[in-house]
Amino acid sequence: MEPEQTQEPKPWRRGRRIAVDVGDARIGVASCDPDGLIATPVETVPAGGRSQARLQAIVEEYDAIEVVVGLPRSLSGKEGPAAEKVRAYAGRLAMRLYPVPVRLVDERMTTVTATQGMRAAGVKAKKGRAAIDQAAAVVILQSALETERVSGRAPGESVEPIS
Repeated sequence: MEPEQTQEPKPWRRGRRIAVDVGDARIGVASCDPDGLIATPVETVPAGGRSQARLQAIVEEYDAIEVVVGLPRSLSGKEGPAAEKVRAYAGRLAMRLYPVPVRLVDERMTTVTATQGMRAAGVKAKKGRAAIDQAAAVVILQSALETERVSGRAPGESVEPIS
């Protein structure tokens, strides 16, 4: 009987990551420290034609090693029209940011988690929409960091650049 082959987890990749929560009106952005311990809000970028240029500037400013984009799925894990839009957006972003890798990570429940946290902190829903988008990006990034820490592998799926 041959010994079982196990794949060793890769060592932790040091460097800042940026998380993006893409919405129809706004895009929440978060980053982490170079050791990947704590995700913090960065800003809310208006969705639309100039959003990718702003995200590129943020990636350059933070000298990010990777960008994770939240992929909206239903609770059952199925992808709908929103996921299709995010996949296309992430593909264009990957083209713009190359060679910085872009990865899609499951974002189920992140906005709910962020909204509950903001409500618990006393932030009103209408006034807090931009903050909720940033908080959702923080949740996405914190989850991606934890996944990588536990598995030793980059989180989610790699995005192929599209023009």
